[in-house]
Amino acid sequence: MPRNPDIGSVLLIGAGPIVIGQACEFDYSGSQACRALKEEGVRVVLLNSNPATIMTDPQMADATYVEPIDAATAARIIKAEKVDAVLPTMGGQTALNCAMRLHADGACGRGGVRLIGADFKAIHAAEDREEFRRLMDSIGVATARGRYATSLEEALAAGRELDTYPLIVRPSFTLGGTGGGIAYNYEEFAAICASGLALSANSSLLIEESMIGWKEYELEVIRDRNDNCIVVCGIENIDPLGVHTGDSVTVAPILTLTDKEYQAMRDAAFRIIRAIGVETGGANVQFAVDPATGRQIVIEMNPRVSRSSALASKATGFPIAKVATKLALGYTLDELSNEITGGRTPASFEPALDYVVVKIPRFNFDKFPGTAPELGTQMKAVGEAMAIGRSFPEALQKALCSLETGLAGLDSKGHSSLEAVLAELRVFTPDSLLLAADALRLGATVERLHEVTGIDPWFLHEIARLIEREKELAALSLPKLGREAMLAAKRDGFSDRMLARLLRSTEKKVRTRRARLGVHASFHRVDSCAAEFPTATAYQYSTYGEACESAPTRRKSYAILGSGPNRIGQGIEFDYCCIHASLALRDHGFETIMVNCNPETVSTDYDVSDRLYFEPLTTEHVLEILRVEKPAGVIVHTGGQTPLAIAAELEEAGARIIGTPVAAIHRTEDRREFSRLLRKCGLRQPSNATASSGAEALRLAGGIGYPLVVRPSYVLGGQAMKIIYSRAELQAWLRGCDRAVLRRGVLLDRFLTQAVEVDVDAVSDGKEVVVAGVLEHVERAGVHSGDSSCALPPLSLSAAQIAELERQAVVMAREVGAVGFMNIQFAIQGDAISVLEINPRASRTVPFIAKATGWPVARIATLAMAGVSLARQGARKAAAPNGCFIKEAVFPFSRMPGADTLLGPEMKSTGEAMGIGDTHASAFLRATEAIFAIPADGAVLISVRDPDKAEALEIARRLHGCGFAIVATSGTAAYFAANDGSFPVETVRKVNERKPTVVDAIKSGKVKMVINTVTAEGGAPADSLAIRRAALHGQLLYYTTIEGARAIADGICERREGDGGRMLPIQRRHLPAA
Repeated sequence: MPRNPDIGSVLLIGAGPIVIGQACEFDYSGSQACRALKEEGVRVVLLNSNPATIMTDPQMADATYVEPIDAATAARIIKAEKVDAVLPTMGGQTALNCAMRLHADGACGRGGVRLIGADFKAIHAAEDREEFRRLMDSIGVATARGRYATSLEEALAAGRELDTYPLIVRPSFTLGGTGGGIAYNYEEFAAICASGLALSANSSLLIEESMIGWKEYELEVIRDRNDNCIVVCGIENIDPLGVHTGDSVTVAPILTLTDKEYQAMRDAAFRIIRAIGVETGGANVQFAVDPATGRQIVIEMNPRVSRSSALASKATGFPIAKVATKLALGYTLDELSNEITGGRTPASFEPALDYVVVKIPRFNFDKFPGTAPELGTQMKAVGEAMAIGRSFPEALQKALCSLETGLAGLDSKGHSSLEAVLAELRVFTPDSLLLAADALRLGATVERLHEVTGIDPWFLHEIARLIEREKELAALSLPKLGREAMLAAKRDGFSDRMLARLLRSTEKKVRTRRARLGVHASFHRVDSCAAEFPTATAYQYSTYGEACESAPTRRKSYAILGSGPNRIGQGIEFDYCCIHASLALRDHGFETIMVNCNPETVSTDYDVSDRLYFEPLTTEHVLEILRVEKPAGVIVHTGGQTPLAIAAELEEAGARIIGTPVAAIHRTEDRREFSRLLRKCGLRQPSNATASSGAEALRLAGGIGYPLVVRPSYVLGGQAMKIIYSRAELQAWLRGCDRAVLRRGVLLDRFLTQAVEVDVDAVSDGKEVVVAGVLEHVERAGVHSGDSSCALPPLSLSAAQIAELERQAVVMAREVGAVGFMNIQFAIQGDAISVLEINPRASRTVPFIAKATGWPVARIATLAMAGVSLARQGARKAAAPNGCFIKEAVFPFSRMPGADTLLGPEMKSTGEAMGIGDTHASAFLRATEAIFAIPADGAVLISVRDPDKAEALEIARRLHGCGFAIVATSGTAAYFAANDGSFPVETVRKVNERKPTVVDAIKSGKVKMVINTVTAEGGAPADSLAIRRAALHGQLLYYTTIEGARAIADGICERREGDGGRMLPIQRRHLPAA
């Protein structure tokens, strides 16, 4: 059955900025969808607000709109581009909710425009909890005992009717468990229901009996319009039900079900996808199984490509998103070939695995003091790592090494009391698996541990076997470790670093001993058919003691080290640079070897590079790949801090690092060397000194003066950076500081108050330097560059200032000897320009600059590293951008209860949105609309510190003129009244005064936006903290900097006074100005 000829153009809706629960896996699926549509000659129109994605590159679609993902914007695009269909199943919950709104507004269905992949009825049936239960009952698939509610009164009545705690609350139409939770008593139940109703797109909840302790499974299912169904992959959660699947350690294939149980689950999944009505694409179906009785129930179904779809694709090699897209065009599974087997099998063949895959989530609770590191039904992981091995133990330990949290494998947490460990295990945390291993080390039985954790005994027995292997190894010394013992340890996934600990030696000595014994990694291919058919696709993983299937060629090749699991400070922007590095080198006739361990990314797609190694980014694993591949060079500059951290060890072991030399990287990363470098260049830096101990830091700080900024060496995302206002604050920071951080050197530099921060990105070939972009931060100095909004072209800089910034960037690039990328951060205080730091690698602003200017920064920098000069590339300075571009950060505070929303020098954002306009104000408003709902009326609450009151008055005056009421706390209201009585201000009481208070005003619903700034010295007062938490809970637009508040006020008022501005695809923005 050929594809539908009536579909000539498609609007593909993306997922927007990276948030917890919806990350770069949707760039992976969206990019595959774009390529699949183009292969079929379909005109692709794309809507996505995330500039850091590959899918928003101008060559991926015919018309790319980097705009807020909402129904009004999508409807304008549908009308302007005259599309035939809308594909909403590649953009997560954001795209589905947008599609539902389009249908409700009549934009889909009108003029022949239709939804493909999943239609309105299928989306509604799967996402609406009541309809889903009704359908399941009709086809005889069991669900949990529960009740449906559309109001708090109904929810509380349902709780009384179910009459047993704990209860699970699941809102409809939300992402990653948002608004849901497990309630253990009435108070918790009422609070979760209120939150869930507020966050649900249709204000509805499902309240279910608790199934905590049950086993959880997922099946990735695909169906075509001829009713052919396949299961691409079965995934098993090691953590029991009660932990969100995105936060759980998972394994594929399913390991603890009998074949009969699995077939029953598979049959149920097929009945479900048919009943829901997904006819042309993929779906994720989640099941729970009672380990005591074997009873199976369905939890939910996602009628779209999901986070687990990306994992299943990487686990099997089966391109789920690409196949689902072609099915949406009308093809059937038997008409499509499986590309990973070179077309030898059709897509209708279910993949088979002869290896084990383990996925472990990555968390960043350390960034949010006050948030307990506890896991539940709301997802909190910011990323994940995946590993492949021939056995569960091997894959598990490789996955732990891949997390980049300092683990060498199944490390001990250092406990000495079994009862203390068991007590900790009664609460789900990111360390549960390590704690379970510690319990076994301390003598717990598998039976007792299963009773406490709910983890299946099969997994616990496998972990217990690893603990026994540990004891055997610890009884030996390195010289006495023979070949067979070494080989057995490696087959169980023991890293060289772990062996060094157990054998009381060093990693380097273990590596030398292993080489002498002739024990090296061999590489196997992922082929989706358990080696039944040959494969030409070089998607590989390491194991030990088996024949090597890697087949390097004689062509010149380069290895690219990826960025590993997403985490705050190192996200999709670096994967973007890795992909462009690979594509640029391939275009110039070189082969590329990609090394990465993140299943969410485009870089781990099997056709982005010539050979893909799904491996931990450690010195050991990379050296084993280089031993086999022997590339002409290794690129460590595109993957963020991860590859840079091992660059020196790789070079010492004989690897050829291309681009900026390792020694030059050290000059910029080491704080002492950095200061010397700037002095040599004759460039200004804030008054500073570098300390290696607490006593030295206190002594030096007295000479520099307060406030000052503490900046550790070799960190990303401002890790552990802080503005210090007093000696007491510095003492407190030092008490919480890791000694290893101090030993590497901590820079203390004078904090430049009210300074303007600027990012400059440049590319060098070792001789010539070209500046790619000068970006001015919206917020003043003190907010991490990754958390600050930034503008291109700059907001306030003069032509002379821009020219001087560019001159200084060129001077530094030449002094460092930069080859490839370089990012410099400046602060301008008055007329004085100071250098804050230099990053001789790809920065997180590279994709944003590329989207704003059309200048392919990553491509040009990569080719420069490979020896292609800027002159040969014809790389001249980028043309001035056509319009104004704003990058705005997106934060996960709603997922981190107890965290404060105040911003500082340590990065906390997970993603970014881009706004485009003819003015900076309109661009800022569009960027904000991609994250928040912009209020059209209502009250604005203003409570600001004394230095901000004059500017806050001007903001209040403008907002009042645009129709907003002004509410203020007493001090701010008094200032407004004393300095301008032209508009009314309602005064609200402080938190500790009699009701109604400022928090009551927010909770009442009349306040629609909050502006709250605080004096940093001594920490934020309780009043301001209560204001920010109430705003966060109420999902209000809020600003904690006066600069952000001014920018949004300008945007709102400009729109009120104008027509909202033009909306153009970036392809037209990149055309030369007429």
